[in-house]
Amino acid sequence: MFSVVFLLALLAFSVTGSPVEVRNSPITLPITRRLAFSNITDLLRRDEARLAAFGEYSTHGQRDADRTPNPAVPLKHADLGDAFSDYTVNVEIGDSPTSYNLIVNTASAITWVGAGLPYLSRTGVDTQQPVEVNYNYGSFRGMTYNNAIYELRIGDFKRLTIPGMQFGVASTSQGIAADGVLGIGPTSLSLNTLPNFPEQTIPTFTERLVIRHIVSIFFQPLVANQVDNGEICFGGTNPSNFIKPMTYIDVLTTGPSSRYWGINQRITFGDIEILSDTAGVVDSGCTFLYFAFDAYERYRAATGGILNQANGLLQISLLQYDRLYELRFHIAARPFRLVPNAQIWPRSLNYRVNGGNDDIFLIVKALATPTGSGIDFVNGYPFLQRFYAVFDSDRGRLGFARTLYTDDETN
Repeated sequence: MFSVVFLLALLAFSVTGSPVEVRNSPITLPITRRLAFSNITDLLRRDEARLAAFGEYSTHGQRDADRTPNPAVPLKHADLGDAFSDYTVNVEIGDSPTSYNLIVNTASAITWVGAGLPYLSRTGVDTQQPVEVNYNYGSFRGMTYNNAIYELRIGDFKRLTIPGMQFGVASTSQGIAADGVLGIGPTSLSLNTLPNFPEQTIPTFTERLVIRHIVSIFFQPLVANQVDNGEICFGGTNPSNFIKPMTYIDVLTTGPSSRYWGINQRITFGDIEILSDTAGVVDSGCTFLYFAFDAYERYRAATGGILNQANGLLQISLLQYDRLYELRFHIAARPFRLVPNAQIWPRSLNYRVNGGNDDIFLIVKALATPTGSGIDFVNGYPFLQRFYAVFDSDRGRLGFARTLYTDDETN
């Protein structure tokens, strides 16, 4: 995904000077996204690495949808690599805080620091427990720490504490273009990260942060290199950013999609069924929408798109664009509609993908596997910039709702 900068600072004072418990209320933070990829090849390579992690986690090459992960096999988390594909936050930990630029990842559960700036704090306690995480293009090794002081600043008004947060401190790391990672994915993704106790999990940032283990994300369509275009809410939702009703669907509990934010859905384009009801993943870290390759072929044929050899995207004419149908994602019996404009790359950013000013590129790409492989779609950023999303770990569900920008014509 395009890089996101969350301006999050820890260790500030409230008006009264006393700390306010984080767990009492939701926390809402603004999001700034900036384009930071060098070319379309890098962008596609990053998505491919992330998709490979989704497909490999459960059986490392085998496609038994009911197989549970082997704790003896190290888990590959979704790739982090360059900063263009994830969000970052500035975090300070402890009594003498250093500001760490951490990648926020919905497909990883481990929070750690030390890839760039070293960890310095008198309140941190080394547990002597090794921890390690392997990403497609990077990794880290180190020790887990507990820190009695984990404080969060929001503006200049509140000092918010997170009691007993456990996190990793890197002794070595590779391929991470930040100071570390803030993992907000399902707790099960911390399996296999403690070499001495592979079946033990580590509580995620959100589990320690709030009573309700919910993360809500709101985006506006991105049409410029850097804009304030959304927010993230820890511990609940912000009703001012979505249009009721909110539709919830239970996340999957078996199969490759279940290890991430996996759901079942059906996809149609006009009267054409692109994908029958099947399992897939919702992931803010993927730049494009991805369909199983047979579903992708149905979409390509229905739109008349032709593969552009310069950027690997489907290209259509203005006449074909005018004839595009809505792309409908049927989730929990409710259709979520991507209007034609939501199905194309922002034309104001065509220069970033080797395109001309008036070229029209579709944002649907193909997975390497056919329908029935366990992960048959990935609802990436193009979906999430049109619908408010609620990642509810407490109840094992995802929620979606329309926003004021669902039908925007900004692309």
